[in-house]
Amino acid sequence: MATAIKTEIRIQASPEKVWAIFSDFQNYPNWNPFIKKIEGPIELGKHFKAYIEPPQSSGMTFKPKVLVYEPHKEFRWIGHLLLPGIFDGEHYFQLIDNGDGSTTFVQGEKFKGILIPFFKKMLEVNTPQGFELMNLKLKELVEMTTA
Repeated sequence: MATAIKTEIRIQASPEKVWAIFSDFQNYPNWNPFIKKIEGPIELGKHFKAYIEPPQSSGMTFKPKVLVYEPHKEFRWIGHLLLPGIFDGEHYFQLIDNGDGSTTFVQGEKFKGILIPFFKKMLEVNTPQGFELMNLKLKELVEMTTA
């Protein structure tokens, strides 16, 4: 079983400016309403620690593996609940240069595994809300610092 979430927001700033705030993981506890903490090396093939807290849900800590880390363009990871195949999430962030001084920030996740049906509400309501809240806060911070 599989499902996917995709959100996007247009930010009035260059990908470099968006990336500067997005990739400042140490500052996440101060502003990020969805991903509360990211710790450890953010290097291709390495595991790091992330703490997420979707709205109206319990928070969870997991140790995803970095699949792509391309500054100003993309950050992608894959995480597993317990073992691969039970509940896997491939989370991605993409920064698309619109060529007019703005950036489209895309945040999405592809989920697969046998437990997907048991997380229906979280995947259809709470997690997309968390993505949207993070996207809006990132837009607000970036545009406030570039104004």
